[in-house]
Amino acid sequence: MLGLMKLFNQNLFLLRKNFASSFLLMVANSRVRAFSAGSPTNAPIKRVGTHNGSFHCDEALGCFMIRLTDKFSVAEIVRTRDPQVLETLDAVLDVGGVYDPSRDRYDHHQKGFEEVFGHGFSTKLSSAGLVYKHFGMEIIAKELQVDEGHPDVFRLFTNIYRSFMEAIDAIDNGINQYDTEQPPRYVNNTHLSARVGRLNLDWMDADQSAEKENEAFQRAMNLAGSEFLDSVRFHAKSWLPARSIVMDCLSARKDVDPSGEIIVLTRFCPWKLHLYELEEEMKIDPPVKYILYQDDRSKHWRVQAVAISLDKFESRKPLPSPWRGLRDEGLSSETGIPGCIFVHMSGFIGGNQTYDGVLAMARQALKL
Repeated sequence: MLGLMKLFNQNLFLLRKNFASSFLLMVANSRVRAFSAGSPTNAPIKRVGTHNGSFHCDEALGCFMIRLTDKFSVAEIVRTRDPQVLETLDAVLDVGGVYDPSRDRYDHHQKGFEEVFGHGFSTKLSSAGLVYKHFGMEIIAKELQVDEGHPDVFRLFTNIYRSFMEAIDAIDNGINQYDTEQPPRYVNNTHLSARVGRLNLDWMDADQSAEKENEAFQRAMNLAGSEFLDSVRFHAKSWLPARSIVMDCLSARKDVDPSGEIIVLTRFCPWKLHLYELEEEMKIDPPVKYILYQDDRSKHWRVQAVAISLDKFESRKPLPSPWRGLRDEGLSSETGIPGCIFVHMSGFIGGNQTYDGVLAMARQALKL
């Protein structure tokens, strides 16, 4: 009993403290085994199946996520390819050749499977993506401690898919990130799918038993699951508050300047993704050209030109060419604005000692 309690406490410590305690308990008590006859307990424990043998990120993450739901909390993971065994299980992921959510069957390998997440996404789903599509809202609502119908749940649901889940679906389905026939400029084996893959038993390992394989799969579940939970928590505790700040600042933009093309961040936060999304949602025209914010370290003010898109360096309206590369008195003399500190050579950012000074820089830049 003392040994079991020690193991429980170690597992509980490794998981994040701020996730729901019921989630911690079910993950800490996770069980993965190869199929064998007989029930381990008298209690009606749900059983979730996936294939044995080499594993990938999608089924490891899918098994982790499905156990965060009410329906499959504390479920046992059964790893087998035996169709007769799979038929007896409560849910089956990544094996079995069936996608039928009414029966909790979530395979994606069968001919004719073309299921996507929807909501503007077109990447074919893996088993992880299928579990997320059907249970992600429930998992997120539990983290936020709100009802599934709360608008913040859907916002996180789609953005976590974009920033975390879609890559796992694409990699598992062999979808290239770029539409090009050229080979990649470098090899990237640091992504989650690659790291999960390396947890498979090495061909040089002397012990290739089912027990060792299942232990490795448990590690894969924990690795993929911990990063998924980190993503959920980041969106809940950082992404969502930042979105609210940017929305409020956008709504007040004409109080800053009648053009509506300058906004001031009342508190510095990650703003880029939110700005593009909110401009579209709020139908803002003309689009914002400059963001003003205070540098927390120096207490000076910054004016940053908004890029034409999230993945581009080119600015919608860079700071004027005559200012670029100038500093301090030379820049103040060129602009006619006191307190100037610098303008970057590319014109994407500049600085001033005061809010009034940086606002004057932005306003003048709009006219040039």
